[in-house]
Amino acid sequence: MLDIIEKNAFPRINTAYNEVFKPGRLSIGLVLPLEAYAVGAAPKMRDHIEAARLAEELGFAALWLRDVPFNVPNFGDPGQVFDPFVYLGALAYATDRIALGTSSIILPLRHPAHVAKSAATADVLSDGRLLLGAASGDRPEEYPAMARSYPDRGAKFRDCVDYIRAVGQPYPQHVSTEGKISGDIDLLPKPAGPRLPLLITGGSQQSPDWLARNGDGWMTYPRNAAAQGRVIADYRQRLIAADQPDKPIMQSLYVDLLDTADAPAQPIHLGFRSGTTFLHRYLREVEELGVNHVALNLRFNDAPIDTTLRRLANDLLPEFT
Repeated sequence: MLDIIEKNAFPRINTAYNEVFKPGRLSIGLVLPLEAYAVGAAPKMRDHIEAARLAEELGFAALWLRDVPFNVPNFGDPGQVFDPFVYLGALAYATDRIALGTSSIILPLRHPAHVAKSAATADVLSDGRLLLGAASGDRPEEYPAMARSYPDRGAKFRDCVDYIRAVGQPYPQHVSTEGKISGDIDLLPKPAGPRLPLLITGGSQQSPDWLARNGDGWMTYPRNAAAQGRVIADYRQRLIAADQPDKPIMQSLYVDLLDTADAPAQPIHLGFRSGTTFLHRYLREVEELGVNHVALNLRFNDAPIDTTLRRLANDLLPEFT
């Protein structure tokens, strides 16, 4: 089945992809866990299902889970602690509408058959609400623990992407370093839509042209406006050169939201501390640069998370949905 590509629209893949990502528009999601925790500490994960339901009730577009197999102390962040695919299953039943994304599954540390089956299962159980973010990984300590080669992760990543694409089709034939499938067996379930919506994080050890051809979108990081504008323009020019349809771009952003709406911005790790006025201006700026979704990370937030979610929803979501 081919994607349906409408004028001034991204390809139609599944419910989450086409509700979260719209050309010329920006939506807002949240990185789990929805709690503050210090560098080097692990989140407590208390009332996490209630927090996810509140995010959905308030109208946020997506919840994002990270893939962190091991707590690496010098990295300082074990993510949401829970396995992302098991957690996706729980969230699929705890919520009804909000998109559920991974940012990102570390493909070189998993067999792609397991990734494809787990992701398709989550997609079907959630009625097409899965967004599969994938990356090559950036924690070298995890690779020897799984008998994997860190220097070879780029080639492994490409092979995993090809394998996941192949087994999305009925009775595939595929040969790679990840295995041989001869067309006489099939991997079930199939995704809810024509394929799993695959978003690639950063460079993932690939060339920019490969990223443009092989992903359904691109996950990147905050930069100053001039630099972000350049990399977005370059990505979309490469889409045109590769005869690809337009595809969405999303970025992460750490935020510590202050009580005073007009509080000026102060830099923090990969983001800033500010009131909603500055954050609104920032989001409008990146929207104009071509970013389609921002995933807010609140791990450094000083205010109670439910208070912050309500303030974000009241002040920002009416304009960014």
